[in-house]
Amino acid sequence: MKITRHHSLLLSPLLLCLSIGSALADTPISLSHDATPNVRVNITNIKGTVTITAWDRNQVQVSGRLGDGAKQLAINGSNSNMDIRIEPQGSKSGWFNWNSDTAMASSTLDLRVPKGASLDVEVVSSPIAIDGIDGGEIKVNSVSGKVRINARTPSLNVNSVSGNLELAGRAESVSLQTVSGDILAPTVGSNADLQTVSGRIRVNGGPWKQLKLSTVSGDAQLTGGLAPNGNINIDSMSGDVQLQVPDSLSAAIHANSFSGDLRSDFGTPKKLEHGPGSELETTAGSGNGKINVETFSGDLRIRKGD
Repeated sequence: MKITRHHSLLLSPLLLCLSIGSALADTPISLSHDATPNVRVNITNIKGTVTITAWDRNQVQVSGRLGDGAKQLAINGSNSNMDIRIEPQGSKSGWFNWNSDTAMASSTLDLRVPKGASLDVEVVSSPIAIDGIDGGEIKVNSVSGKVRINARTPSLNVNSVSGNLELAGRAESVSLQTVSGDILAPTVGSNADLQTVSGRIRVNGGPWKQLKLSTVSGDAQLTGGLAPNGNINIDSMSGDVQLQVPDSLSAAIHANSFSGDLRSDFGTPKKLEHGPGSELETTAGSGNGKINVETFSGDLRIRKGD
């Protein structure tokens, strides 16, 4: 077919758009840096995904795709402390820079890190997956992305607004906070601080030396033992609470609910003299630990388990 000048003029805008589209395509990432076995890696991504997998090499490797509008990515720092930070072009330093990040496309970060690495991850709307860390500390700050972690770590600290927290492996000491996201953790070690506004909490673990749980309207279900002289404190406004502990429990138990239903396999709750609520004061075993549970309108159950 013969292309006339008229047809050429019509095709030019289309060709121009295709050229611009190609120029704006995501940029592949391929970076690596030697690392110590216990390197600390600091990672920031505003939009997209972050996947971190541990391996047996003393090296940090980064792949994925850099979104349009992002600065060129580099691994900064030393073999023992590295920064991997995705930022908008022309932005000033800092995590939340809302005025300049709106024009930046999503970026995908896939990292390989030594098994003993410690991680400090900050994201806004990026889902996070961490797998295989064994021995390093983990800290995550997230706004709306789901956080999934499978690791053995002495210390885990996760703050999220609306993303769910799903944990596997074992974390000896944890601090988990959400606003509306759920907290699901099958194996939590000796120290735990759990806080949510409306999200559900489902946690197993122990024996707990210190466990603190606070919820406004989210339901909470805890299953685990109490260490000798350990302490469990639970506070709920309208969320229902179920605490399941071993039959061999040794603790002084105080529980009350202002208007919720209180039931316990340890001792017999009594109606309050003034008001609609119930209260429980009892001792299980030799009573060398302490359990304190208070709800306002949420129902409360204290159960015996295996």
